[in-house]
Amino acid sequence: MDESQVIKESLRDELSQFDIYLKKSLENNNPRISEILRHAFRVDGKRIRPMLVFLVAKCCGKITPATYHGAVTVELLHMATLMHDDVVDEASTRRGQPSSNAVFDNKRSVLAGDYVLSSALCESVKTDNLEIIGIISELGQNLAEGELNQYSLVNEIIIDEEEYFKVIDKKTASLLYACAKIGAISAGADHKTVEEFGKAGRILGIAFQIRDDIFDYYKADVGKPTGNDIREGKITLPLIYALNHAPRERSDEMMKIIRSYDYSPENIEMLLDFAKNNGGIDYAWRSIDSLLTEANQIIERVSIDNDFKVILNLLILYLKNRTV
Repeated sequence: MDESQVIKESLRDELSQFDIYLKKSLENNNPRISEILRHAFRVDGKRIRPMLVFLVAKCCGKITPATYHGAVTVELLHMATLMHDDVVDEASTRRGQPSSNAVFDNKRSVLAGDYVLSSALCESVKTDNLEIIGIISELGQNLAEGELNQYSLVNEIIIDEEEYFKVIDKKTASLLYACAKIGAISAGADHKTVEEFGKAGRILGIAFQIRDDIFDYYKADVGKPTGNDIREGKITLPLIYALNHAPRERSDEMMKIIRSYDYSPENIEMLLDFAKNNGGIDYAWRSIDSLLTEANQIIERVSIDNDFKVILNLLILYLKNRTV
C-alpha cells in the first residue's frame, strides 16, 4: 500500500462525504449542462486538494461543514480552470480521456467552465466565513493571472527561472495554499497556525508542479520522453536550468529550436535529452527535496495533533514519490 492509499484510507469517510457534497454542488435541471459536467467530472482526480483540506482541519481540531464546503469550492474552481485551460492550450485529452472541448467544442466547454466557476462561488458562501470567501476570491484572480503569465512566457519565449516560479506560484501553489488555510480556518485554528499552514501549502504546491514537470521528460511505462509541455511551448525548470548552465554553443543550438517553434518529434527528443544530460532533472529533484524539507520544518513547529501530523507527512512524501 503506497502513501496515497494510506492517506485515502485514513480519510475514507471524509472523502466519501466529500463526493456527496461535490455532486450536490453540481445538481441542476438543465440536461445540456449536466451532460458536459458528467463528462468533465467522470474521472476522479488524485484528490490531493480535498485531502490537504481535511488533513489540516483534523490537525487543527475537527472537520466541520465549512471544511466540506471549502474543499468542494477549491475542487470546483480547479476544475473550472482546467476546462478553460484545455481550450486555451487546444488540448484534446484530460486525465487520459477526451477533454470537454474535444467532445463538446470550445464554446460549450468555456460556458460550462463558467458554470462550474459560478458553482464554486455559490459553494464558498455556504462556508459562512468571510475569510474563506476572501481566500477563494483571491485564488480565482491568482489562477487567471498565472494562466495569462504562462501564455505570455510561451509567446515571448522568456527563459527565466524567476518568471517560471511566478507562474507556478499563481497556477499551482495558490491552490494548495488556499486548501491549507481553508482547512485550518474551518477547524477554528488561531491566526498564526493558519498562516503557517498557508506557507506550507504554498511550498507543497511549488514542489507538486516541479514533480509534474519532471513527468514530462519520461513515459511512466517504458521511460521514453513525452515532451507535451515543450510541444506547447512551455519551458519548465529542467530545461531552463540546462539552458542556463550548459556550454553556450550547445544552449544556443537549443534556443534556435525554441525560437523557431520547430517542435518536431526529433527536436523535442533532442531538447529533452539536452535537459537530462545537462543537470536539469537533477536540479529539479534537488529543488523538490529542499522545498519539502522546508514544508516539514513548518509542520514540525506548529502545535497540532501528532497523529494526523504523521498522515500529513505521508502526504508530503507522496507528493515526491508519486508516479502519476
